[in-house]
Amino acid sequence: MDFSLTEEQDLIRDAVSKVCENFSDEYWAQKDADHEFPWDFYNTMSEAGWIGIAIPEAYGGSGRGITEASIVLEEVAASGAAMNGATPLHLSMFGMEPVVKYGSEEMKQKYLPAVARGELHVAFGVTEPDAGTDTTSIKTAARKEGDHYIVRGRKVWTTKALQSERVLLLTRTTPRDEVERRTDGMTLLLAELQRDEVTISPIDKVGRNAVATCEVVYDDLPVNITDRVGEEGKGFQYLISGLNAERILIAAEALGIGKAALRRAVGYANERVVFGRPIGKNQGVAFPLAEAKMRLDAAELMIRKAAWMLDNGIPCGAEANMAKWLAADAGFQAADQAMQTHGGFGYAKEYHVERYWREARLMRIAPISQEMICNFVSEHVLDLPRSY
Repeated sequence: MDFSLTEEQDLIRDAVSKVCENFSDEYWAQKDADHEFPWDFYNTMSEAGWIGIAIPEAYGGSGRGITEASIVLEEVAASGAAMNGATPLHLSMFGMEPVVKYGSEEMKQKYLPAVARGELHVAFGVTEPDAGTDTTSIKTAARKEGDHYIVRGRKVWTTKALQSERVLLLTRTTPRDEVERRTDGMTLLLAELQRDEVTISPIDKVGRNAVATCEVVYDDLPVNITDRVGEEGKGFQYLISGLNAERILIAAEALGIGKAALRRAVGYANERVVFGRPIGKNQGVAFPLAEAKMRLDAAELMIRKAAWMLDNGIPCGAEANMAKWLAADAGFQAADQAMQTHGGFGYAKEYHVERYWREARLMRIAPISQEMICNFVSEHVLDLPRSY
């Protein structure tokens, strides 16, 4: 049993860290305040080949696994970039997993090299206003007309929609009341996004404001049948294959934010002197930080396990979900404790922990809530009756 990273994985971490050194906390705070996409950071990471790290070499990527992708995103988040830095990258990493696995050869040749080069941005269109996490209740419909589908419906929480040329869009091609299983009859399309038939509206939100998250309305959008991922009606199954990768990468980002927050808190606890002694000398300050470190390290082990299983073709739904739950919990606890350690200054933007706190809080809600992960583990791991 080997818990160490390989020499190559250590080199990946060091290389990403060196890139991130050129983008300070102040840079990310300004991008967040200005609601400005970090193009210079994105282009730097793209030119270094990090966006295509998990795309097969045959399609212009590096052919590495989700383990390596998770290391990249953890390091980005841990640098202080948090979600504002990780989100522009991860959507192209995990989002194309269904295309890699189930797309036609023509589709792979057409799109994957451009994604790997960072030239083609891809968003993820799944969630709807009325369906929420009940994905099988989506109403966005795609009807076939000749060699096209015509898509009509509405999605919310489509991150990076403003920058993306394409969206991996989950639609219903057969009404729910006409299928045997509620997960049947859904089709995954790699649709164009910047068209007159599409209306994109950013959602005003608490944090991660360098990257807009949007409501997107599709008003009879035509999509070529050749832009369908796999077979008609099997989109939900294809989507699930990409979601395990997503869970792991999100977990790695939550871990990175927790590490950034803990680093700030420990530095402050060593430097801040009150009553003639550094506050870190007080157990009331030190012990919660020690607990945060233990929680983060434990979450990291589950992330590594889930990523290893996925990369080796081992079913890892439980492990990927557990990794996300544990990392989101540990990351937010670390960020919250960093706020507490800083006292009133934790609320001041110049110390940056408030930004970590806002972004770490998101991970406990999205892309799936902690409660839904508990539902999954209860039903599929513990064999308890389905609760919803």
